[in-house]
Amino acid sequence: MPRIDPKTARHFATGVVRALCDAGFEALWAGGCVRDQLLGQQPKDYDVATSAEPAQVRAVFGHHRTLAVGAAFGVITVLGPKNAGQVEVATFRQDARYSDGRHPDHVTYSSDRQDAQRRDFTINGLFFDPLGERLIDYVGGRQDLEQRLIRAIGDPHLRLDEDKLRMLRAVRFAATLDFQIDAATLDAVRRHAEQITLVSAERIAEELRRMLLHFRRRRAVELLQDANLMRPILPEAADLWGSASWNVTLEVLDRLHQPTAAVALAALLRPVNQNAPNGLQVRAVCRRWKLSNHETEGVQMCLEHEALLRSAADVSWPRLQRILITPRIAESLAFAEAVARVVDSSTPDIDYCRQQLAQPPDILNPAPLIGGDDLRDVGIPPGPRYRTLLEQTRDAQLSGEIKTRNEAIDFARELWDKLAE
Repeated sequence: MPRIDPKTARHFATGVVRALCDAGFEALWAGGCVRDQLLGQQPKDYDVATSAEPAQVRAVFGHHRTLAVGAAFGVITVLGPKNAGQVEVATFRQDARYSDGRHPDHVTYSSDRQDAQRRDFTINGLFFDPLGERLIDYVGGRQDLEQRLIRAIGDPHLRLDEDKLRMLRAVRFAATLDFQIDAATLDAVRRHAEQITLVSAERIAEELRRMLLHFRRRRAVELLQDANLMRPILPEAADLWGSASWNVTLEVLDRLHQPTAAVALAALLRPVNQNAPNGLQVRAVCRRWKLSNHETEGVQMCLEHEALLRSAADVSWPRLQRILITPRIAESLAFAEAVARVVDSSTPDIDYCRQQLAQPPDILNPAPLIGGDDLRDVGIPPGPRYRTLLEQTRDAQLSGEIKTRNEAIDFARELWDKLAE
């Protein structure tokens, strides 16, 4: 995807508001971009709320520059020029009941004041006029920003009953912004927590990723526990909370530095893996969260390789070498290093692995001296024992016992004679 330039994106978002206002409609920046701006942060993207209805928005910007994917909920996406990204333009609306606990059954177009009232948290219910440079606050969002508070708009039970995902969003905002959750809102989250499973597994996993990739990931996990959300999300760890193993997990999460999603998820799932070391529970969790095959593989590799990497200096070189040349060794090492810093208080074995990885490729991973064709050429019949012959010959090569092709062939023939006895 093309890189978004913040200045270009802001200029484009201002232009969207100007175009709608020039056409006779009311238009304002809304939600997260206003919140981020007030916090002194660069908005990641811009949303616009307007009195124009979807068909009118498309008329202003043209069908070739707009997408109507969200038109049923009053949302039109306006495509920007190069490096400007896109802007979602939503008609001021009121939502009907949320039968599925995620989406309104239908929407009714309304005013900006009514639109603010249907949003989730006060800090996300703010509007900003970029043309007149004025803030519009119907819900007390600015005060809550100043007090560093996550507060539901109106009745928190109603807000959470409408959309169960808001429970995870409350935790994510509180953790990543380093805010507190308002007492009434937190109480409502705790009371509704078991209903989080009504949210799709993909959305739950995405919220977890966003929390775990943030440097306040430990705070996020602690808040999930405090809000009673961890039990329905990860019941496999429910009996471990407060244990030494769980405390190690929190410390490991703290020690991770810019982890991939797989590494961060492995840290969260480490106590589950220790409780059922065959890996079946971890695989079941990955399936339940509908993680991609790539993520699942990364999680499993981190957990499977941890013990070996933390004792690398005591492991035979052929065995360690096979791990070090795997394509995702950087993730496994990052995970093992975080664990070692917490559990072992030092990282000599991880340092040893990094020293070995610094070797030239032809030394770290020299080409095998022989292959299956060589075994056939010397009269060894093809079969399942080829794998054993080639692996043990490769081990002898890596450990320095043999150095040439002829020595490898002689080694394999002697081994075959022993196996055939």
